[in-house]
Amino acid sequence: MTVVDCTQYAGELRELSARLPQIPRADLYSFLDSAGTAATALPGPLASALDTFNAEGSQDGHLLLRGLPVEDDAALPPTPSSTPAPADRPLLTMEGMLGLVGRRLGLHTGYQELRSATVYHDVYPSPNAHYLSSETSETLLEFHTEMAYHRLQPNYVMLACSRADHEHRAATLVASVRKALPLLTAEVRERLFDRKMPCCVDVAFRGGDPDPGAIARVKPLYGDPRDPFLGYDRELLSPKDPDDVEAVAALSKALDEVTEAVYLTPGDLLIVDNFRTTHARTPFTPRWDGHDRWLHRVYIRTERGEQLSGGERAGDVVAFTPRA
Repeated sequence: MTVVDCTQYAGELRELSARLPQIPRADLYSFLDSAGTAATALPGPLASALDTFNAEGSQDGHLLLRGLPVEDDAALPPTPSSTPAPADRPLLTMEGMLGLVGRRLGLHTGYQELRSATVYHDVYPSPNAHYLSSETSETLLEFHTEMAYHRLQPNYVMLACSRADHEHRAATLVASVRKALPLLTAEVRERLFDRKMPCCVDVAFRGGDPDPGAIARVKPLYGDPRDPFLGYDRELLSPKDPDDVEAVAALSKALDEVTEAVYLTPGDLLIVDNFRTTHARTPFTPRWDGHDRWLHRVYIRTERGEQLSGGERAGDVVAFTPRA
């Protein structure tokens, strides 16, 4: 696990966050423009770590920033129970960190069909949540590359923690294709590489149809054969050919063998390379007491993988186009 200890930068980071508009949702474009300016002044070692990760990635496929400034639990509002967040909610410290770090990496992006087309997402347990939703708690949220079926899938998924779960049982699981690839035979790699396979999509992207079937086509491995990108979803990828089924099963086994568990605590910010990893979350038990686990999530797009075509702004919301 690659960890950057940010404790020594807490004062500087609070100062940078204080420069940002304090009601971010009132004018998100302006907020993110301000974050982009402030991100140029991030402490040198932190900025260098982010720039290197952005340019080269890592063997682990993720970067954990630990020790960022965060409110004391008593100073936080109750963990949300509905979405989206109120437009007049004041900036939380970890939302500020997502603004600064995200703008160092690229452009915050919302998805029209997801979470009321918002860019900042509260992630919290919700009763009776769909088993594919991040709002589940007492069941395993299975391994998935975020929106692998979306033509404009995010390059990074960023998760910032304001509150951990009560028992500290919830782990974010991350598995990197760079670690899994050596465990695959040459035959399996060849079968998976650049081969389009049927893939279903998450509920939000189904257009009201409860089961539209596999409307997307996803390549499990693609890009540079020596250092490929990963397109994977344990629940939604639906190969039909028996040889494809066998190859995907081998990939699943390899990813399981290289899995790392990250237990997010307040002040942690996890950056997941969404083109080279798959991630999941283990079960936990909410108490519904206003102090359950509370993460903040944003999606970041960069020029890698042709996710940007020019003229985009941080804060743009894009419509669904399935990979074909």
